[in-house]
Amino acid sequence: MPFWDLQRQLGIDVDRWMLRQSTAQPHGNASACHAFEREWVECGHGLGQTRARRECVPEYEDFMECMHRTKLAARLKAILEQRDKMIKAGKYTPPDYHKGKEEPRP
Repeated sequence: MPFWDLQRQLGIDVDRWMLRQSTAQPHGNASACHAFEREWVECGHGLGQTRARRECVPEYEDFMECMHRTKLAARLKAILEQRDKMIKAGKYTPPDYHKGKEEPRP
């Protein structure tokens, strides 16, 4: 440990600049996708870039899904389209509290 901690004094952290989820988080808790990023980095560690791109695809996809929620958004969109299709066909009627017609609360 150096006598003057220059990185802390300047407010930079050169050691963690590559990892998005490893930076200091509020209240000291780990970020939501930290575990997925860690698995991805551990998978690719020591393999080299070419092999890691081939062999660590599941870990990378899990990390990207946690970060961007693309699969979740696509699934939600499909569910809502199916609901709208069923409403149009008359096979489903949403409850009153989904229509905004519920009784007022005290």
